[in-house]
Amino acid sequence: LEGTRGLCDARRACSPADGPLPPPSSCRLEEVPLEVLRQRESKWLDMLNNWDKWMAKKHKKIRLRCQKGIPPSLRGRAWQYLSGSKVKLEQNIGKFDELDLLPGDPKWLDVIERDLHRQFPFHEMFVSRGGHGQQDLFRVLKAYTLYRPEEGYCQAQAPIAAVLLMHMPAEQAFWCLVQICEKYLPGYYSEKLEAIQLDGQILFSLLHKVSPVAYKHLSKQKIDPILYMTEWFMCAFSRTLPWSSVLRVWDMFFCEGVKIIFRVGLVLLKHTLGSSDKLKSCQGQYETMERLRALSPKIMQETFLVQEVIELPVTERQIEREHLIQLKKWRETHGELQCKSPPRLHGAKAISEAEPPTRKALEPVPSIIVPPGPAPVPKARKSKEKSREKGPASPANGPGAEGNGAPSLARELLHPQVSPHHQSKESLSSRESEDTYL
Repeated sequence: LEGTRGLCDARRACSPADGPLPPPSSCRLEEVPLEVLRQRESKWLDMLNNWDKWMAKKHKKIRLRCQKGIPPSLRGRAWQYLSGSKVKLEQNIGKFDELDLLPGDPKWLDVIERDLHRQFPFHEMFVSRGGHGQQDLFRVLKAYTLYRPEEGYCQAQAPIAAVLLMHMPAEQAFWCLVQICEKYLPGYYSEKLEAIQLDGQILFSLLHKVSPVAYKHLSKQKIDPILYMTEWFMCAFSRTLPWSSVLRVWDMFFCEGVKIIFRVGLVLLKHTLGSSDKLKSCQGQYETMERLRALSPKIMQETFLVQEVIELPVTERQIEREHLIQLKKWRETHGELQCKSPPRLHGAKAISEAEPPTRKALEPVPSIIVPPGPAPVPKARKSKEKSREKGPASPANGPGAEGNGAPSLARELLHPQVSPHHQSKESLSSRESEDTYL
């Protein structure tokens, strides 16, 4: 693995000939009743508009709501708040534009260019060469090589960035990618792949407690964890699971951190190799690897997988304890780590405490910019003043009435009737469009 740049099984990970996942745009997500979805949207809007208070006092509630699934209309914005990338962007205004204008290192540009068409090749955003999806993907990945030249580009970053771009504009996707690489999965994309090898040993050790049968079988077959878990972990299962399951896993991952990635891997191993019946068709190393490459659709199904992940008792403390054990073993056999990564932060709460947001950084930005027009008609203001002088407002003119300007405007902002394709150019800029960008 030394000196490699990318996935352990790079041919399978990057070759569209091996049968890419169905395009996300064609996958039916689990049906949620419309009324339930509206209630969830309302709750999430309240959370996002008062994020620092919720994060400080009601983090458990945020976690429960992430486990239920973030409403699709707010998923991109929620990921930015959970990851701390919203704060990171506000602290580095103009930085992405600055990186975007730089030419970049030719050795990375060529590799990135070759990988663009391999990311979700049937999705409408990435289907055409030179289309806006591939252009934005190139911009984000190039910017990261300039932002962290010591790391450069790793193939596994491309599907991560592609999923982000499906939910937010390029600038926001870039800072979200930065947070994943530096806070959630530090060292995963470095040159020697040391961090992913360590996490492979941690996963294997945890498997001994979760599924002794699967652990014994993999030990007997002498199958190193890096042979099956590299793509899972480095791509955060974006190339492995059905699309609806990917989104639910990412909702929990952004909230709770890498333990969700470990839990998903353990659930897949347990339900694929965790009983004598399942092992009847996996007698050899080749058969076992083929089974892990072609996982049963049943165990990857959204409802089943999410419930199993939630119930699996694997904690941050266990992961960190195993990390210390495996790090000690690594030093005894390989010496000191060559890649000095920052410490891993376990989810939104840890990131928020490490980098507390300023009030300005979390201020909601309106998604619709009203163009300047003529001044309000004075008569309307005078008629309101006269009605106040006459006495208390009647129910028809009370705070909840349709005639009141403020609630009506608020409803228009939350539920705009104007098609996004007909908005002004200003409303589609990366900063202002984040609330309604799907």
